Amino acid sequence: MNKLRLKWKIFAFLLGFCALLLVILWLFQTVFLHDMYKYIRTQELRRVIATVEREINSPDFFMILHDIQIENDVIVTLTQDFITPPRPMIEIRTRRSAPAFDAVTETREFTLANGQRISLTFYAIISPVNAAVSTLQTQLYIITGVMVVLSVLLAIVIAKRISKPIEDISRSAQTLAKGNYNTRFSGEGFYEIVELSETLNTTATELGKVEGLRRDLMANVSHDLRTPLALIYSYAEMMNDFPDEITPEQTKLIMDETRWLTALVNDVLDISKLESDVDALNHTRFNLTQNILGTTGRMMAMLKNDGYEIDFAYDSEAYLYADETKISRVFYNLLINAVNFCGDSRRITVGQYVSGENVRISVTDYGTGIAAEDLPFIWDRYYKNGKNHKRAASGTGLGLSIAKKIIEKHGGSCGVTTEIGKGSTFWFELRIS
Repeated sequence: MNKLRLKWKIFAFLLGFCALLLVILWLFQTVFLHDMYKYIRTQELRRVIATVEREINSPDFFMILHDIQIENDVIVTLTQDFITPPRPMIEIRTRRSAPAFDAVTETREFTLANGQRISLTFYAIISPVNAAVSTLQTQLYIITGVMVVLSVLLAIVIAKRISKPIEDISRSAQTLAKGNYNTRFSGEGFYEIVELSETLNTTATELGKVEGLRRDLMANVSHDLRTPLALIYSYAEMMNDFPDEITPEQTKLIMDETRWLTALVNDVLDISKLESDVDALNHTRFNLTQNILGTTGRMMAMLKNDGYEIDFAYDSEAYLYADETKISRVFYNLLINAVNFCGDSRRITVGQYVSGENVRISVTDYGTGIAAEDLPFIWDRYYKNGKNHKRAASGTGLGLSIAKKIIEKHGGSCGVTTEIGKGSTFWFELRIS
């Protein structure tokens, strides 16, 4: 595991970069200075030769030649003991017939307008560079010292500026990992660090919510389990002590409580499967309208003696490519929720409306409605509407949470509209096939 801190890594990289720049500067200003100077003078000499070749027959040739020599520090002489060279050559030479200085030379043959052939030698003077190199070296010593000091200071400042907010975030993350979900991250400086800080703040908030929901779930499930288990045990104990006094009401109560406990355990398992993606969707194409008609008919048969009225209206039949069993579960949960909260009106309206490529299913009760402050939480598991948790009159209290997760896994949406004293409408929307 690499334990070198980020601050010192950044410091080393920046310092190494500055050292590399200094090495390159030294090489070009000292070691390669003479060669580069000679190369540049060679290129200038070739440009002069090209100009002479172009202007050789000009009436003002000598004036042009004079200007060229002055401007480019080039000497042009007529070659003595002329022998036509086999090819142009570039060399540094010192001859009796040539000036006694270092120069880049090249001899060229030219043909004049009258047919006469002449040979010219060009000398691009190379000035002595030893003094220049010595001066540059002295300057480089000073520049190197200044740059080393400045680069060290700059590397330290930049390293601290980059690493400090990351170190702060790391410390806060360690606190978060210990279970303190009230931890807040304060990233400053760079955009990416600020964005990371905001993301971690959101994560901490969501983890806090999840932890709160987990605690509520454990407390509420424990509360709901305690009552039926106590009833089952007390009645079973009484039946054991007084076997001759067993009544059908006692056995029915035990069966009802056992059935409710089974439903609660099944709902908790279903939520766990949906959240962990263990329960895969089994997509098939089915008639949603007929499915709803069937569920509504079965519910009416169950409630026919209790005075409930369920109306179903739809504009046209709709088909879905989805998991039919789970979509039926969603509608059933919304219908059960409406039965529980329709109040004395005992009237429920179910609607199916096709709009473009989507179909919306709505279930409306005409009960007391939902308070505005409770709306954001009604889809949560075991949300407590009030300070004290109460066992659901029918069902386990997890139906809306299960319905929302199923719809989300199908890529749909769900929601609710409500009005105090007039009831609520729960709906979900899916893409038709």
